Amino acid sequence: MSSLPNDTTGPLQQLSLTDLRLRTSAKWRVHGPDVLPLWIAEMDVPLAEPITRALTEALAHGDTGYAAGTAYAEAYDGFARERWGWDGVAADRTSLVADVMTGAVEVLRLVTGPGDAVVVNSPVYPPFYGFVGHMDRRVVEAPLGTGHRIDPDALEAAFREATAGGRHAAFLLCSPHNPTGTVHTRDELAAVAELAGAYGVRVVADEIHAPVVLPGAEHVPFLSVPGAEGAFALLSASKAWNLAGLKSALAVAGPAAAAELARLPLVVSHGPSHWGVIAHSAALRHGGAWLDGVLTGLDANRKLFAGLLAEHLPGVRYRQPDGTYLAWLDCRDLGLGDDPAAVFLERGRVALAGGTPFGTGGAGHVRVTLATSPEILTEAVRRMAAAL
Repeated sequence: MSSLPNDTTGPLQQLSLTDLRLRTSAKWRVHGPDVLPLWIAEMDVPLAEPITRALTEALAHGDTGYAAGTAYAEAYDGFARERWGWDGVAADRTSLVADVMTGAVEVLRLVTGPGDAVVVNSPVYPPFYGFVGHMDRRVVEAPLGTGHRIDPDALEAAFREATAGGRHAAFLLCSPHNPTGTVHTRDELAAVAELAGAYGVRVVADEIHAPVVLPGAEHVPFLSVPGAEGAFALLSASKAWNLAGLKSALAVAGPAAAAELARLPLVVSHGPSHWGVIAHSAALRHGGAWLDGVLTGLDANRKLFAGLLAEHLPGVRYRQPDGTYLAWLDCRDLGLGDDPAAVFLERGRVALAGGTPFGTGGAGHVRVTLATSPEILTEAVRRMAAAL
């Protein structure tokens, strides 16, 4: 039988279900109080103390105005140097944006026009489809291959289709990958850069989950690989420190794309919250130890979850994620149809993200958020098993 971790001091084990149900965010209000919500990328953690301190001081000073300056870029630069040995977050090649998807849209507008294609690796974060369609671009899928890894042949075919007739095209890369938790290797990313260069495709890397890489894997910033000098990346502390409600992110250009990023309209920089900048900067500068505690808990949770599934739901196929705090479950052998999440919600009162909105490869799958206590994770699997 799977056992719960002995350590009860980490951020993922400090809040009870009663504490969590006092929250009013989407995770805890979309469904009724009898439902365990593991469907959205919010973590069940208290706010890191350095962030609380920074916000409390700002409130005491009445510092509630508009965002300005390069504090966020400087904080992320220090974090990237320490964690990844990367010096690519130069303040003069960054732009403050409201959040990663808003920033990605604005960068895509710089390098593509209406009707142009944006390539994605399906199954992938559903807003990739929604935002791209809303900005009058078309999605071309390059499905992930064996082991949820980038398939070079599929990617090349997608690039060929996207650029047919001399059209501009971009590749919206998810790194680490949501929903599979795949952490792309340096060789894989170098191959992406080479292919993109050969076809004239501009790479825009969503690296929102970059700080959430688990033991045994290493995040490689896309802009650090050879051939990525003309690419862009979107960075944020929001996922790693649970700051989705405090909006702020960075668009970063490779050296050859700096002039293009400088063309972003000034109004784009009006979107970030000043408090978001304060919170994210504090997280990056002073929240490393807290993040390490989260990563330790997530490492334990992914292993616990594997054991729970093997014991209670052996028909589910699950590959432990190397990054993010998301688990991607193949439920097709359970006979629950294309939307097993609906069955688990109705019969088991556990809310998961249905796989169909993630595009090709999503039907029959669910995404589970592992960033909760071992007790809640255990109860969720018990309910899922009971639903069958």
